[in-house]
Amino acid sequence: MYEIVISLYTLGVAVMSLFNDKVKKMWRGEREAFSVLRNSVDPDSRYVWFHAASLGEFEQGRPIMERLRREHPELKILLTFFSPSGYEVRKNYEGADIICYLPLDTYFNARRFLNLVHPEVAFFIKYEFWWNYLHILKRRNVPVYSVSSIFRPNQVFFRWYGRTYSNVLKCFTRFFVQNEVSRQLLTKLGITEVEITGDTRFDRVLQIKSQAKSLPIVEAFRQDYKVFVAGSSWPPDEDIFIKYFNGRDDWKLIIAPHVIGEDHLQQILSKLKGKAVRYTEATPESVADAKILIIDCFGLLSSIYGYGHVSYVGGGFGVGIHNVLEAAVWNIPVIFGPNNERFQEAQDLLASGGGHQIDGYQQFESLMNSYIADDSLRKADGDKAAQYVSSKAGATGKILSAVKF
Repeated sequence: MYEIVISLYTLGVAVMSLFNDKVKKMWRGEREAFSVLRNSVDPDSRYVWFHAASLGEFEQGRPIMERLRREHPELKILLTFFSPSGYEVRKNYEGADIICYLPLDTYFNARRFLNLVHPEVAFFIKYEFWWNYLHILKRRNVPVYSVSSIFRPNQVFFRWYGRTYSNVLKCFTRFFVQNEVSRQLLTKLGITEVEITGDTRFDRVLQIKSQAKSLPIVEAFRQDYKVFVAGSSWPPDEDIFIKYFNGRDDWKLIIAPHVIGEDHLQQILSKLKGKAVRYTEATPESVADAKILIIDCFGLLSSIYGYGHVSYVGGGFGVGIHNVLEAAVWNIPVIFGPNNERFQEAQDLLASGGGHQIDGYQQFESLMNSYIADDSLRKADGDKAAQYVSSKAGATGKILSAVKF
């Protein structure tokens, strides 16, 4: 049944690649992966394989890869992606020796891939559970670790119709999970090699903060104003905070939309009142008297949060909120929409008082008015957010201390 599903999926990807550029990149990349490996793998070297579905999972695996590189320079790192949104952004990442797409999980592809690489150890990050790859790795006695994984009762593994597929979890040598609920769910399936280490993203955002870029354009824009930073925003998010800040001249607004296509950027500009400047067109002189700065490029958001006084993380009125930790680490309150139940870090931020959920404009207005009226309240909530992040650090060290190379 699994092979049938994968075969149908492969056919669907092939058809969609004719009409969708993103799917076309994935389809082409997966087919080219074998030639990349044939040309790049050194048969005399020892490889550790990291697989990340996309960019978010890569960020979770990155602290492990970089520490492994420092502590075991004799090992080489293979990094694979499933999604173009991960591969296209990090295909030139210097922390890995080989970077390519992961071919679709057919038995033939998995065996061919592993015959080329022969990894000594494999790390699958968070949600990656590919049946053929994992079963072949197990038969070959290759240690496989699930990193920063998190499980919920409604996942297929824990439903009656998913019991057969749940056997894929027994291919892992050890799980390094984020919380106690995940450990308990795995125990019910008879899986006991589980350690609660937390999420490596906490280590990553602390690392990002320590290495944050200085951004002269943003400094020239901010001056002595208070700044509201909206990261990874979507139109429903923008309708809320733009409405509020259109009526204020005492704060400045930075918008880093999740989608930076021209249509979306023009949509944002049409809603704004006051001078707005796009980052790629900005000079220190042009942003000095601007009210809004629009970030129309990638790679800056994690540093831009450091210039903010209050943050908003988008996606909570649609697909689900994006990375709240990148904002929280900077000692600023984090605001987000209601679709956050599946995100442990958002739930924890709410409990700590460093994060706040809003369900619409009135709640947002009330919360912002409170922060503007009482600066000590804003600072206290920001400190709670940063303290929460610091308290959860250390997963990388726990994981690597338990893995033998």
